[in-house]
Amino acid sequence: MITRRTLLAGGAGSPLCAGAQAVDAFAADRERLVAEVERDLADIGSMTGRATLDPRVLDALRKVPRHRFMPMSVMHRAYENRALPIGHEQTISQPSVVALMTDLLDTRPGDRVLEIGTGSGYQTAVLAELVERVYTIEIVRPLGERAAVLLKALGYGNIEARIGDGHRGWPEAAPFDAIIVTAAPEQMPQPLIDQLARGGQLIAPVGSQADGQELLLMRKGDDGQTVTRNVLAVRFVPLTRER
Repeated sequence: MITRRTLLAGGAGSPLCAGAQAVDAFAADRERLVAEVERDLADIGSMTGRATLDPRVLDALRKVPRHRFMPMSVMHRAYENRALPIGHEQTISQPSVVALMTDLLDTRPGDRVLEIGTGSGYQTAVLAELVERVYTIEIVRPLGERAAVLLKALGYGNIEARIGDGHRGWPEAAPFDAIIVTAAPEQMPQPLIDQLARGGQLIAPVGSQADGQELLLMRKGDDGQTVTRNVLAVRFVPLTRER
């Protein structure tokens, strides 16, 4: 759950088409989850600057079948507003965290977004509901491969996925209108800053689990200079690197 002190988290066409019939049974659960997310984020709105969320973001949460992105062992808890384990010492992020980070990016339908840390693929799907194309990178091969298969099965044709070190970004596809990092580096990776388009925004939890992490929102101006805002304290799994 979100508190006023700390957000707990894990590891964007509407394409669900053929899969939509299969998830109708969970529509009421998703609606209840959206209502809880709205309440939680309203409670910390004075800290985040977002007492209300973009209706497009809320609609994405209503559409994406979160239960499909979870192992069977925790699937019955899919519509709880909390982070849950997905294996390989990774988690699926708390829906409130997904909603807040997505909302803070202020994405537009024509945007190209880079996601570092595919994890379960849930955040990827939310982004894919909102923008033209999502590029997503996962370092844990079994997670990245499973997410890529699932996202394709759900009908998302606007996602490109790869296995690799997220610190390096995706230079050949840059620049990106927005970048989201779903695990915590100890400092903002310079390659990601370099790959952010002018006028774009980068959101990431930064810091160590021992010393504390802060959710940082960086904006790159038209002159190429960056301004960073500290949103609030969070707790994410660390962003790992290739060795």
